[in-house]
Amino acid sequence: MPAAYRLRLFENYRFVLYAPFYAAHATGAYAEEGLDVELLPSPGPGKAEAALLAGEVDVMWMGPIRIMKLHEQHPDSPLTAFCEVVCRDPFSLVGPRPNPNFRLTSLAGMRFASVSEVPTPWLCLYGDLKDAGIDPEQLNRVADRTMPDNVAALHDGRIDVAQLFEPFVENAVGAGAHVWLPASARGRTSYTVFATTRDRLTADPEPFIRMVRAMYRTQRWLYAEPVEALAEAVASYFPVLDRGVLTRSLARYKAQGVWGRDPVLPEEGFDRLRRALLSSGFLGHAVPFADCVDNRLAEAAIAAIG
Repeated sequence: MPAAYRLRLFENYRFVLYAPFYAAHATGAYAEEGLDVELLPSPGPGKAEAALLAGEVDVMWMGPIRIMKLHEQHPDSPLTAFCEVVCRDPFSLVGPRPNPNFRLTSLAGMRFASVSEVPTPWLCLYGDLKDAGIDPEQLNRVADRTMPDNVAALHDGRIDVAQLFEPFVENAVGAGAHVWLPASARGRTSYTVFATTRDRLTADPEPFIRMVRAMYRTQRWLYAEPVEALAEAVASYFPVLDRGVLTRSLARYKAQGVWGRDPVLPEEGFDRLRRALLSSGFLGHAVPFADCVDNRLAEAAIAAIG
């Protein structure tokens, strides 16, 4: 029987971090809701939001950082988050040897490589450093290399510590490195959400509530099943990644609580991200939580499923 509802979804990047998004497809969670979700390649930051606002696509996953910035630039923006999936910072500081006494203040005397591929991890760490009394601008920081380059530099001794996420953390650990500080330890920091426009949620909410219910079922499944089941479900989305590396990467994320257990985006996680963006200067002023987030469908999904 064909699905009763359909949504066109932009995929922003293909990362191991996004395993719950792929699991919702692979486990049939959308199909059980009578929903057909077409996964489409995103044209990239800026263009994706414009396509969503123009109605060329129905929904996308993205970081709340982009929603906040758009609302800062355009206070009347209709873009809103309606389902949180990644609720903690997925990056880690990784060093070449065990360092149980590592603290953020230790970075002041080290050769440090930050992430260049996406802005959020450095901006969040920037806020952490300022909170710890460190001037981030004074660090001996390498800011223009890729994570694979930084794994190699860590192994060769050209840097002392690298900011990485999976599977590069696992690649580094497999080569003898150690996780010094997972950013997830900071606490909830909203990282990735489903987003659409408020008028779409108002005019035609049914496919979106089905999407949120499917994601909530996927979140419950993810935490109820062994990590091997998640790796099996999403492996086809990462055909060139070794299954053992994938499984261990997913296990580390699961243990760190990087993925939410329900689709609600709490103001605590939003505010922690917002404060980092203000501290780093990415935002010039605070944007209101209520302008950027609509938790009604997430709350309804929890009420319906339990």
